[in-house]
Amino acid sequence: QVQLVESGGGLVQTGGSLRLSCAASNLSSSRYAMGWFRQTPGKEREFVAAISWSALDTKYADSVKGRFTISRNNAKDTVYLQMNSLRPEDTAVYYCAEGDVLYSSSIDRDYDYWGRGTQVTVSS
Repeated sequence: QVQLVESGGGLVQTGGSLRLSCAASNLSSSRYAMGWFRQTPGKEREFVAAISWSALDTKYADSVKGRFTISRNNAKDTVYLQMNSLRPEDTAVYYCAEGDVLYSSSIDRDYDYWGRGTQVTVSS
């Protein structure tokens, strides 16, 4: 069973930065895409960023373009989300996901495994 464990969430002031990490284990595929999604109470889960296995293909939600950067270290089976210039509307539980596809995907049904999430809170 693939396991994904997120870390790095916390409380930060508007304009601050956080770096999320997601460590994967028991991977069944040697090539896989990784994505970050987020969800706030009462709202649907929304796409944040995704990266292909090769890291040559990345995709971002319009709301985070220019502020967030997704990256990965395949040797460590870890994906990162660097979040800069954080805003109160970025407050959410952030989930990482793994999918057996070669491209970066913004569609949650392309992802087979999900972490439990890490809380990010941005104070105004």
